[in-house]
This record gives sequence, C-alpha cells and structure tokens, in this order.
Amino acid sequence: MTYCTQCRWLMRAAWVAQELLQTFRTRLGEVALVPGTGGVFRVELDPGDGRAPVLLWDRAAEGGFPEIPPLKKAIRDAVAPDLSLGHTDQVRSTR
Repeated sequence: MTYCTQCRWLMRAAWVAQELLQTFRTRLGEVALVPGTGGVFRVELDPGDGRAPVLLWDRAAEGGFPEIPPLKKAIRDAVAPDLSLGHTDQVRSTR
C-alpha cells in the first residue's frame, strides 16, 4: 500500500493495513506501507508467484479512499475464496 507522506495519510494507511491483517491473519504474507508523494493512495496485491501485482485501488483513478468491505472482498477472492467475511458477505436489504 502506497500512501502520501505530504498528505499525512500514514494513519489511514495503517488503519487499512490493520483491517486487512486482522481479517486475513495468516493468509497474507505481509502488508507493506510504502511512503510516496503527490497525493498517492494505492493498494496493490502481489500474488507472490512471479506475476505482476494487481492494482486493487488507486486514489488517482477512483477518487477518495477505498471502502473496507469491497477491498476485503477483492482480496478474499484473490487469496482465500473459501474464507467467509461474515457480515461483509451478507446482502443488504433494499427496503
């Protein structure tokens, strides 16, 4: 995860990292926080098998910051499709 040091987004990046590490415990090898500049906030998934990292979120393209539930679902689908995300997997009623 690359975050902008000029924008002081370390705490936001650390919070996202904590959410991912708590959810995926032993299924992620690491969550790296990479300092950057210029308003960058990017989340990439390195499959670790020689393939190029997969871009999951880029603030420049998407605007704002990633919502945690969709980010967790994208990571789960890539690294642990059998893992239940509990309430994150539940479909919300549209009453």
